[in-house]
Amino acid sequence: MCSMFLADHGADVLKVERPGVGDEIRRWGESKDGVGLYYKVINRGKRSVTLDLKTEIGVEAVKRLVKDVDIIIENYRTGTLEKWGLGYDVLKEINPGLIMVRITGFGQTGPYRFRPGFGTLAEAYAGYAYISGNPDQPPLLPGFALGDASTGMMAAFLTMVALNEKRRTGQGQVVDLAIYETLLTLLGPHVVNYDQLGQIQERNGSRLPFTAPRNTYQTQDHKWIAIAGSSQAAFERICDLIERPDLVADLRFSNNRARLDHDKALDAEIQAAIGRMDLTVIMDRSEKLGATIAPVNDVSMIFEDAQIKARENICHVPDIELGQAIGMQNVVGRLSATPGRIDSAGPALGAHNREVLIDHLGYSEAELQRYGITFSGATDDSL
Repeated sequence: MCSMFLADHGADVLKVERPGVGDEIRRWGESKDGVGLYYKVINRGKRSVTLDLKTEIGVEAVKRLVKDVDIIIENYRTGTLEKWGLGYDVLKEINPGLIMVRITGFGQTGPYRFRPGFGTLAEAYAGYAYISGNPDQPPLLPGFALGDASTGMMAAFLTMVALNEKRRTGQGQVVDLAIYETLLTLLGPHVVNYDQLGQIQERNGSRLPFTAPRNTYQTQDHKWIAIAGSSQAAFERICDLIERPDLVADLRFSNNRARLDHDKALDAEIQAAIGRMDLTVIMDRSEKLGATIAPVNDVSMIFEDAQIKARENICHVPDIELGQAIGMQNVVGRLSATPGRIDSAGPALGAHNREVLIDHLGYSEAELQRYGITFSGATDDSL
């Protein structure tokens, strides 16, 4: 995902995969006609080459590539690249300006540095799972790869910080990022609250320990909405929305501290009012009153949402393997002068072997085929 964000904004990304097998993500989740769909999203705009880094030619090819690249992003367990003779100390001798982004479960240092790590483990280890769920139920893991996704965003940011420093000094460096670290920071005030007050945040459903109301509520037509009343003015508009202005004068709900002390009673009052209204009525009233609510969208609702359509948050990208354009999330955010773009979906395995390994690095086809490296036909670049 780190290199996806970079590719979205123009980076030429070469994804190195195992010959004949490819990245495990090609077999994750849903597929169509034998083609993994999520791979197509997070490897959009990249080129695929196949190299076995356990072989002499794989190591040599990486060293040839390193001569004229800015960045290597690697996701192996700590010490693996060194075992193959591709540690940063070796590669920086070839290219002193090289930036190596090292993403591991627990980082390159510390007693856990050699432990395997995945996003799911990070979500538990960083404290996210402990505070997620209802008080009388087990901790909940997120329904998507939150640890991986947040790490990808932070890794892309740190990569650009290192690249900016390289432009200033000409020198590269190592970016050492553990998968749990970004999520630990994103979780909010629970660290400082424990440090200063000895408080341990417990599971409390969708409620927050520092503002109320904050929850999801079911409408009369069995839809759901989310409400966030993080300021007094926001709370008062919510009361107008649900036609309960009397709640503002109720001493139990007169300010944020009081609402936190009586959050369950407040939720019951709000749910009773919301339960008598359809979603369309609520949304129409919220537009007029400026109330801080949003529908709880499933993905079919997202596809039909007017705001998402207007901002083109979902785009359709050509793909040669599936023979059609496929829908995916668009580039995040908009730069007024240099907007990003998605030129192609994730490539077929080894789709760019010929142009990278033969045309650029100078290997012969026969030499590469001895190591199981094959050559496909057209790439998405030819569409």
